[in-house]
Order: sequence, then structure tokens, then C-alpha cells
Amino acid sequence: MKSNFTKIILCFFLSISTYAQTYNTFYQSIVDNVSASNILTDLTSFENFGVKEVGTSALTNAENWITSRYTSLGYTDIELQPFTYSSGTSNNIIVTKTGTVYPDTYIIIDAHYDTINGPGTNDNGSGTVLLLEIARLLTNINTEYSIKIIHFSGEEDGLIGSNYYVNNTVNPENLDIHLVFNLDQVGGVNGATNDTITCEEDRSNPPANNSDSSIITNILANCIELYSNLNTQISYAYASDYVPFENNGEIITGLYETNETTHAHTPTDVLTNMDPAYLTEVTKGSLGALLEFAISTNALSINENIQDTVNFYPNPSNNGVLNLNFLNTTSNNRSLKIYDVLGKVIYTKTNLQVAETIHLKDLQKGIYIVILEIDNRTTTKKWIVN
Repeated sequence: MKSNFTKIILCFFLSISTYAQTYNTFYQSIVDNVSASNILTDLTSFENFGVKEVGTSALTNAENWITSRYTSLGYTDIELQPFTYSSGTSNNIIVTKTGTVYPDTYIIIDAHYDTINGPGTNDNGSGTVLLLEIARLLTNINTEYSIKIIHFSGEEDGLIGSNYYVNNTVNPENLDIHLVFNLDQVGGVNGATNDTITCEEDRSNPPANNSDSSIITNILANCIELYSNLNTQISYAYASDYVPFENNGEIITGLYETNETTHAHTPTDVLTNMDPAYLTEVTKGSLGALLEFAISTNALSINENIQDTVNFYPNPSNNGVLNLNFLNTTSNNRSLKIYDVLGKVIYTKTNLQVAETIHLKDLQKGIYIVILEIDNRTTTKKWIVN
């Protein structure tokens, strides 16, 4: 349900992306703040709510806990989307963080918070807690694309909440979705060697969005390995909340534990049977990937303490030529990096002269980010090539 313009742009950028992502030190600085203590505390809280089946007070209590967390973090666009079926009435929890460049195009990152037959600390307290920790760390971080963090309900009864969202929000509102990133059962197995996460791609019919899903999933796998200590393997997507989006023609990806627990959907799906350290690493990799997908711009914001000024022209450029003039600078340590809109570094140069001309005549038309660094201080320009 994307506009033709968005489809063209998305296909263009996916076609020029490579499977090897560039390590981003700013993204790492955010990832480094993932808290194992927070994750353990939240898993305990989730477990203590009990069996969170639709129609129970336990699920309502979990819903209130999740919603209040976002409120306490300062998020204001929090929607409870009610839906009713044979098991009762429940709510999808939808939190929107608006992007700075593409406010009407969304990265959806989701996990379900309902459980069946047990407290579901792994299935899917792990995904729920991961979203809460990511949300905490994104509170003051800008991204170019908007992000919708969605906690679906009714997953265990047949993807009820996610189907409702697609049918009653995505399609009626013609929601422009860049990609959907699903998290389900990523908590690992106690006592096992949990060193690999499975990245899931679309291999279903109709196949029209499969190749784009494969590209996105490879990007996810590379980001997991860049920002966590986990290895990755790629498999197929099935039986979770990305399926209604997949059927709707959206581009999907997801994560699922490689060592699959034997405790899912039982009373023994509890914290002692999973691996919180593994979940911490999954959270780190997921956060790095989300920053890559949504294109965080905080690293690109102007450092107000920079006294050096830079003349930067022409902008727009009609031929890929960029002129730089550094004024009032006493530093000899000047460098630049140019990024495309997927966050990939396409050009780097160090030891810049006071007057420098960059020739990039083979650049595709589009928007690029130029980061200039002077003695570890940064300033950034958005550069348009016509």
C-alpha cells in the first residue's frame, strides 16, 4: 500500500545498497548503553503478571505497565487500538516517533505481548522487553524515517491484533511502510551455547517483495554482527506478526532464537529457562539495525561548539562537484565522509586542505549527508545532487 513515488525511491536505494554495512561509531555509542540490568528487571516484571491471555486481568495489567513506561519516557503519541473477537477485547499498543526527513514513511518494529498457557517470559516477554529498552535509548535520538513501535495482542490466537492493524489502519490510511521488523521469542535457552540469532526473510508467495526482504534481512544480519557479539543465520519468516504485513505486500524481516526453547506455550516458559545475556546481545544488534534502517541523524547534527566555519557549495550540485572552504581554522586535522540515505559510506577523505574540491561525477541523483570532522568535532550538511 505504498505510493508509487515511495516504491521507486525504495527500490532505487535497495538496488544500490550492499550487504556489507559500514560500522557507525555513533550508533555504537547508543548501543553501548543497552542495560542488562534493565532487561533482567523487565523480564521479571513481565513474568510476574502471570498468564497474559486475551480477556484476562493479567494481560490488562501488562498493557498498563507497557503504556505507562512509554509515558514515563516522554513519548506522547501512544495509541491503544481496541479489537474484539471470541476471546474478548484487547488492545494493540502503538507508539509513534516522528522522523525528521520522511515523517510519513514508517519503520515498524513490533513484538506481541500476549501469552498462552504460561507467563511467556521468552514467548514473548523477550520481544516486549527488547522494545522497551530500545524505546528508552531512542527517546532523544532523531531518525530520518518515522518509527512505529507496536506491541501486538492476540498473536497467540492466530495473529489477531496484527491482522486487525493491517486491515483497519494500514490499508484504510494507505500507510507508507518502509519495512516491518518483527521480534518473537529471542530469549535463548538456559545452559545452551546461545551465540547465534536467526534472521528471517520473506520466501513466500506472492514473491514480489521477496528480493527486497532478502536485502533488508542481509542488512539486519550484518548489523547484528557489527553491534553485538552474536553470529547470524538466515531462514524463512513464518507464523508471527509480520505475516499479515507480508501478505499485504510489505517488506518484512525478523528475529527468532536459533536454539529454540522447549518451554514455549507452557507454564515453564519462565526466566530461569532462558538466557538474559543472550537477549541483551540481541537487543544491541536490533538497536544497531533499527538505527541503520531509520537513519539516525543525531550523529549528523551540528556541534554548537565548533568555531571553524565551512563554506559548502554548490548545493544542489548538478555535476557531483563539491567545494569546501574552511575559514578561521587553526586545525590541520580535517576529514569528511559522505553517506547515502541508507547510512552507507560512499566516500571518505582525510587531511583535507583549507580549500578542497571533491569530484564525484558518477554519483546517482539524490540526497546525501556530508559529515565534516575537525579535531573530533563534527558538523554536517545535507547535500543534494541533481
